Amino acid sequence: MMRLPWFDYRAPASALEAARILAAEGPDAMVIAGGTDLLPNMKRRQQTPHTLVSLRRVQALKRFSDEQAGVTLGAGLTLTQIVRSDRLRQAYRGLWQAAAQVATVHLRNAATLGGNLCLDTRCNYYNQNLEWRKAIDFCMKKDGETCWVATASKRCVAVSSTDCAPALIALDARVRLASADGEREVPLADLYLNDGMHYLARRPDEILTEVALPASDGWRSTYWKLRRRGSFDFPVLGVACAVKLAGNGSVERARIVLGAVASRPVLTDAGERLAGKPLTDDAIAQAAADVASRAKPMDNTDLDLYWRKRVVGEFVGYALRELRGDDMDAVRLRIAKQVL
Repeated sequence: MMRLPWFDYRAPASALEAARILAAEGPDAMVIAGGTDLLPNMKRRQQTPHTLVSLRRVQALKRFSDEQAGVTLGAGLTLTQIVRSDRLRQAYRGLWQAAAQVATVHLRNAATLGGNLCLDTRCNYYNQNLEWRKAIDFCMKKDGETCWVATASKRCVAVSSTDCAPALIALDARVRLASADGEREVPLADLYLNDGMHYLARRPDEILTEVALPASDGWRSTYWKLRRRGSFDFPVLGVACAVKLAGNGSVERARIVLGAVASRPVLTDAGERLAGKPLTDDAIAQAAADVASRAKPMDNTDLDLYWRKRVVGEFVGYALRELRGDDMDAVRLRIAKQVL
C-alpha cells in the first residue's frame, strides 16, 4: 500500500492568508483543494511538498456570480456543482459537458474547477509508483535526466490532461491569479506552457482564484472526449468547439481547441478560417482536416498515437455537426459505451 509522506497542514480562511503562507514557505509548499490529483501524486512520491495549504475554508473561492456581462466561477467550486448548474448547462454547454465527463461522481464531488485547470501533466513513464520509476532510472519530469518518450528531447513531453481547460479556452475564459503582492488577470490560454514539467505560467506563490466567462451572447459550445472506457479515464483526446452563427446560418466566429495532444491545450486557427462560411459538410471536413494537421500526440498515454491522430478530424467533425444542429446523441452514446 502506498502511503502519504509526512507533511505540515495549514488551513487559512482567506485567499490572501493562503498566498502569504505560500510566499513564506517558498517552493516546498503547495495548495490543495479537492486533492484528487495531488494526493495520489504524493503517494507515488511524484510531488513531495513539506507543507499543504488547504483552500477548503476559503469561501470566496466558492462563489458563483451571474451578471449581464458574463459569469464568474470561483476556483473552489466542485465539478459536481458545475454539473448541477442549469445556467451553465444551457449557456456554456461545452464547460458543462467537460466537467460532467471528468472521472467519476465520487471524484467530481471533491475535485474543483481550479484543480482541474491546474492538473499535473501525465505520462506513462511518470504516472507510476516510486519503485517502477526507480527501476528505469526515473525520467526527466521527476528525478531523472531522460525523456523516455523522446530520448533526444531536451524538454519533457508529458501531456496536458485537463478536460475543463480546452472547453473554457474555447469560451474565451480569463482567470484571476492572487499572490501576497496582488492580483492579475490573464486569458486562460496564456496560463499554459508547452512543457510537461513547467506547464503553468502560474508562479508557485500564486493561487488561481476565479474563472471569468464573457456573456454567452449567441455562442454555442460543445466538448467531445475520447478515452479507453466511457467513464473514469483521463482523455487521450479532447475537442472543444465554440461557434457563433449569423442569422443566415454562416459562422461569425469560431474557436476550436484540442486537449491531450500536447503539454498544453492547443488553440487552433481553424476556427478563424470558418468565419463567413456556412457549416456545410465540405466546410466541416476542411476544418477537421486543418485541426488534425495541428495534432501531434506522443506515445505517452493510452492507445496508439497514430490512431489517436487519425481520429482528431472525426471528433472535430462530430463537434461541428452538433453545433450546426445535427442530432449527435447516438454517436455520443456509442463512444461512451465502446471499449476500444
